Formats: sequence, C-alpha cells, structure tokens
Amino acid sequence: MPYPETGEGFQVDSAKTWTKFHKREFSLKPFGDYDVDVKVDACGMCGSDILTISGGWGDQPYPLCVGHEIVGKAIRVGAKVTLIQEGQRVGVGAQAYSCLDCRQCKNENETYCTHQLDTYGSKWPDSGVISQGGYSSHVRTHEHWVFPIPDALETNLAAPMLCAGLTAYSPLVRHGCGPGKKVGIVGLGGIGHFGTLFAKSLGAETWVISRSHAKEKDALELGADGYIATADADWVGPHEMTFDLIISTASSNQGWDMRKYMSLLDVHGKWVNVGIPDEPMPVPQGDLFPNGAFVGASHLGSRKETIEMLQLAADRGIKSWVQEVPISAQSLGETVQKLWKNDVRYRFTLTGYDEAFPNRD
Repeated sequence: MPYPETGEGFQVDSAKTWTKFHKREFSLKPFGDYDVDVKVDACGMCGSDILTISGGWGDQPYPLCVGHEIVGKAIRVGAKVTLIQEGQRVGVGAQAYSCLDCRQCKNENETYCTHQLDTYGSKWPDSGVISQGGYSSHVRTHEHWVFPIPDALETNLAAPMLCAGLTAYSPLVRHGCGPGKKVGIVGLGGIGHFGTLFAKSLGAETWVISRSHAKEKDALELGADGYIATADADWVGPHEMTFDLIISTASSNQGWDMRKYMSLLDVHGKWVNVGIPDEPMPVPQGDLFPNGAFVGASHLGSRKETIEMLQLAADRGIKSWVQEVPISAQSLGETVQKLWKNDVRYRFTLTGYDEAFPNRD
C-alpha cells in the first residue's frame, strides 16, 4: 500500500549485514493532528547511523531505515499544526517527539524529556509502529520537531546541520561562547567542523585541538584562530589555564592524558562532551581541583536553538563541508563503510531522492 499509509526506504536487516541495504515499503505511524509529512529531498549521514545499524549501540528493531539529518518539503500537515505550513521546505533532526508538558520540555530542554522518541528506531506508543529515518521517501513527525529552513541555505548543506550542527551549536551557546571567550574544539570531524564554524561565527577565539597536524590546514580554512596538535612536545604550556570552554567531539579518547586536557581550562572552565567514545573517560577527581574545572555533556538541542542555528548559518553564510552521494542500495553500502573509516571531509549528504523514489507523490 503506497503513501500515505506507507513510506519506502532503504533498510538494514541485521548488525551482521549492516552494509547491505534493501529497498522496501514500511508502515508509517497513523497520521495525527499535530503531525507533518515530509517528502525527503536530502539526508545527511551521521555516525549515529553507523553505530546503530552495526550494533555498536546494542540491539535494534530491524529491519531499520536510519537517517536523521533530513531536509524536504512539508506535503501534509495535521489539523492542529501551527508551526509549519504545507509546501514549506523543512528539516527534521534526530528527535521526533517529546511530551511538551514536563519540566524539561517547558524549560526548552525538550531533548532531555524522558518520553522523547528518536526519528528512527523508536516505537510509537499509540500504534507500536517503529519510526523509520530519512534514507526514505517520507518521514512523519510531530510539528515541534520539524523546522523551517531559511531560503539562504542550500538543501544539501543544511541537512547535516540538523544533527551534527545542532550537537555542536547547543553547548556553545549554553555555555557562553562569544566575544572575549577562548573556545577549544577537540576533534575535527563532522561535529567538530561545525563546532569550529559556529564558535568563530559567535565571536569566540577558536582553537582546534587534534592528535596530529594532519587537519591543521582545514581547521584554519574553517576559520580557526589556532591549532594544537597533542603529538607535539609541551603542547599544553602556552595554553595552560586559558580556555573558557572546550567542546570534545572526539569518538576516541584512547591514550589521552586527561590531566593535560583539564589543565587547559581557566578557573571554572567547562569541558563538554558531545562525542561518545567507546572507552570510559579517565578523569581522576583530583585533576579538577587545580582550576575548579567542570566536566559535563550535551545532547542535541532545543527547537529554539535549532531555529537560531539555521538562521545564524543563513545570516553569516556558513557552509557545511559536504560530499554529495546519490542514494541507492549500492551507494549506501559503500558510503557507510567510508564513514566507518572516517573517510569523509566532513559530512556525507544523500541526494537524488526523486530518482530513487520516482512514484512517491
């Protein structure tokens, strides 16, 4: 049965076969008064997609269609929808629902709602339908998690901002990134390149911190004021107790001396994790006392922050570094393996949806 009862997408059947994608129909949740249907035109490929389908984040409700950096056209809106108009170009990120009634939701912390549902792999409580992501013809999402895309942003460049961009932007603005602040971005990958772009655009003195000098040229081209390679001797010395905020986007902390990283922070400076390394973070409590440092984490961001981020990107001409890939079963299989190896500068965006799904209207 075609849309609007079903969507069509590229699904993975198991963690053992995570590089094999199968094009098939899947059920969409029953359409509700606050729902928006989006015809997908582009979708960024996120590291979360790889960790999900490969089993890195545990068992999943296979078969599963991933993808949560979605841009497309709102083709149907529910009777009570007020935030989105039919025909608008819109985006959908990693979250599809929150209760909007709890303390967190009422304080613009919806992403921390205990009832939140992900864009893919979540079970809708009213129907039992499993949410499917943006490697597909359509997604159906609560209006609160559908965002207008400013005209100045290109579709294929805006898509990766819906997860990677927001993951970097939210902790920056929540922790005071701006003029007069020195901000470090640990790791120059998909999230890290957005952290660099946004920290600089917000007016902070921005430094990229990486293991080697391999990405120094890219960091400076992205706008960084400086670059620290931790392979260098005495890399801490000139920067000891000078950073107000460090955002760690790293996917591995193997071999790190956290005492040295903590010593970069000024008094009551903040270290915020947005990457999720496999290894535990080794921070002895005693290493926090010399400067009274704070260590925390951040998860996605609010609707307000998403809209602000997109507008900032539009106003300042911020452009994601994107490699475009026409979506197909074969290209997905090849591209997820490249992303697994970090063989990307710095984000993949899937395109060519009209060709892949020619009969979806």
